[in-house]
Amino acid sequence: MRLAFLGTPDFAVSALAAIVAAGHEVACAYSQPPAPRGRGHDLKPSPVHAFAEAHGIAVRTPVSMRDPAEIAAFAALDLDAAVVVAFGQILPAAVLEAPRLGSFNVHASLLPRWRGAAPIQQAIMAGDTITGVQVMRMTEGLDEGPVLATATVRIGPLDTAATLHDRLAAAGADLIVRALADIEAGRAVETPQAEDGVTYAKKINPKFARLDWGKDGRVLDRKIRGLSPFPGAWFELPTDKGPVRVKALLSAFEDEAGPPGVTLDDRLLVAAGDGAVRLLRVQREGKGPQDAEAFLRGTPVPAGTRLG
Repeated sequence: MRLAFLGTPDFAVSALAAIVAAGHEVACAYSQPPAPRGRGHDLKPSPVHAFAEAHGIAVRTPVSMRDPAEIAAFAALDLDAAVVVAFGQILPAAVLEAPRLGSFNVHASLLPRWRGAAPIQQAIMAGDTITGVQVMRMTEGLDEGPVLATATVRIGPLDTAATLHDRLAAAGADLIVRALADIEAGRAVETPQAEDGVTYAKKINPKFARLDWGKDGRVLDRKIRGLSPFPGAWFELPTDKGPVRVKALLSAFEDEAGPPGVTLDDRLLVAAGDGAVRLLRVQREGKGPQDAEAFLRGTPVPAGTRLG
């Protein structure tokens, strides 16, 4: 089929690569405009933009798809369908309805649970044990369209947003290729979403990332894993030169007790409001991520240390 692809982050690249490999014609890839990245804050294209250019696919990076000129340009592509994966803009009806067969979205949750911007992070933080990826027909409502295909994925006790992201991206890439085949053949079945069980995955505010050791240890463990690697849950470690910010990137809950925020051994077991959290991977400010063992060789944290 002749398609347009609208996506921005790494998660979307897997789907675009699978669509190209399946032999579809991608007439144009749409992505968010280049943004400042790295220490030099140079403008760099998004992962989807870079992949598309490397594969000879035309790229457009509109500030708004509501611009009448952009809507007209999109309609002029004469598309069979459009595929949208984490594009980053709300699309108007005129865009969604321009392709002959419609527009389809790859979404990283089991709808109607976790509609919205951050379904992977929110699923982990909520303690979900199963999530998935779905292909749905896009409507003007936020992630409200009927579902055409589903793949379920388990969330393990040591999953982070990064590890779950990678499995969901791979599952989504396979799913969209199969869904497009069904759409092209006219055998796709669209199932309306349930009216019950709707939840919304709000965009993560970095201000939310600081750890409050007075919270339940299970909640803290899920928060650490759900915010890893970005924005990264963090705490303050006391040092001779003052407190240093440290990100917690991987953890596990342990059924131990003590004053909240105080280390219970010299291997980064930290007491919480209920239970304790074993920090397994951390990142000191200005340094790279390290497993706890390596971190402690350079920065010992003895039992009885109070973390901020």
